[in-house]
Amino acid sequence: MPLRRWWDRARPVTGAPHVRGLGVGAEDWLQVARDVAAAGGVLHALWANCASTGEHCVDERAVYAAYLTDRSVLIVEFTLSADATQIYPGLEDIFPAAARMQRAAHDLSGPRSSDPDARPWLNHDRPYEFVRVDGEGVHEIAVGPVHAGTIEPGHFRFSVVGEKVLKLEEHLGYTHKGLEQRFTALPILQGHRLAARVSGDSAVAYSWAYCQALEGMSGRAIPPRAAWLRAVCLELERLANHLGDLGALGNDVGFAFGLTQFSRLKEDLLRATAAAFGRRYLFDIVVPGGVASDLSAEAARALADAVRAVCAETVELRDIYDEHEGVRDRFTDAGRLEPERAARLGVVGLVGRASGQARDVRVDMPDLPYTEIPVAMVVQDGGDVASRVAVRFGEVQESGRLLTRLLSGLPDGMHAEQVGVPADGAFGVGLIEGWRGPVLVALQAGPSGSIRRCHPHDPSWQNWPALEHAIMGNIVPDFPLINKSFNLSYSGVDL
Repeated sequence: MPLRRWWDRARPVTGAPHVRGLGVGAEDWLQVARDVAAAGGVLHALWANCASTGEHCVDERAVYAAYLTDRSVLIVEFTLSADATQIYPGLEDIFPAAARMQRAAHDLSGPRSSDPDARPWLNHDRPYEFVRVDGEGVHEIAVGPVHAGTIEPGHFRFSVVGEKVLKLEEHLGYTHKGLEQRFTALPILQGHRLAARVSGDSAVAYSWAYCQALEGMSGRAIPPRAAWLRAVCLELERLANHLGDLGALGNDVGFAFGLTQFSRLKEDLLRATAAAFGRRYLFDIVVPGGVASDLSAEAARALADAVRAVCAETVELRDIYDEHEGVRDRFTDAGRLEPERAARLGVVGLVGRASGQARDVRVDMPDLPYTEIPVAMVVQDGGDVASRVAVRFGEVQESGRLLTRLLSGLPDGMHAEQVGVPADGAFGVGLIEGWRGPVLVALQAGPSGSIRRCHPHDPSWQNWPALEHAIMGNIVPDFPLINKSFNLSYSGVDL
């Protein structure tokens, strides 16, 4: 296979299992992308290094692409010349998700791709030209960027005829926080705290991915008990988010009973989490070398009992959702993303699995403890809101099963060990299947324990463009429901 030759040329990268890196020129940069696409792989992340040469910035200009292939990750590096005007070959024609990543890389670091869409992603001082739809009876509805309640800012431009959506275009980037620059001002042994705050509802996934990269660079394998406790925290995070979404989706179709019941179950879970780990939301629980606090046998049993109770009630609530004619009518066929389109767009995570894309890092590239407790992947092929709800229900039960196994079989030993400072220039990659999908952190060490470069990548990068396709042909009032069924992160793509 053509892809095999690139894999054979690549060198191992520390951190997550099955990761290799490869340096290429302009011609091979495109050919690797074509070969990955031909093999059914997806572009997962694209970023560039700093254009400046400050104290903690990389002094070479380069563009990186991370590809998820069959049970492996290939990191491709294209080193640019010192000429700041050099343009690298764009990948949008091969992987549509590359467009926004390339625009963000330009705004953050300077290098520009050859693709025609050069609109700003993070710079909101410049005019933004939305793609217009012309025709009889077509008009536009502008929504945001400021929304009601606590929703993060994002602008949605609908082109409609009557109430039917012909086209949706999103403009995000309003919550730009300067995270990548902030990483370079932190000691590398403290960067996990900032990683946990890239997208707060995925704190465990991000901090674990960061620590996985750091530990690989340091040559430190964490104790088995620490790995199991990290997985407990990850599955608790997945379970809490799914419970919250299932309630919100019920509320979006006027079924307030669903919101009330799932809010109660989520609160029960958060209280049990606080009793076990001393915090409702698991910020800063994952630390270099393990976890910040251990679990006693009694706390583990109490947490397992709480999880079982929550999952048992969820089974009953699923029956109610499935049998409620009004709920079923609103969920079925709404926001359909066909498997073929999902594959073309490179959709990942929960949304991908609801559209027939059978990918899950815990299954495809497992690390401890998932090598010992295999995950049963939940996949649907309907691609509509009902399918995304079904995946959530299925993953609630699977996380409950995993948590029961993890909490009843925690290995003896330390819950954390000290991690040393990696050598200047060391590079590592962490990859963890968060509740939305695969979270990637690419980390490069600087001198004297500093961070030279850190790029955190959220699966929402791939899935925001897919939302634009899923809404087409639906009516405007169904957008909140369809949007919630995706539940993508604004913060995760506004670095």
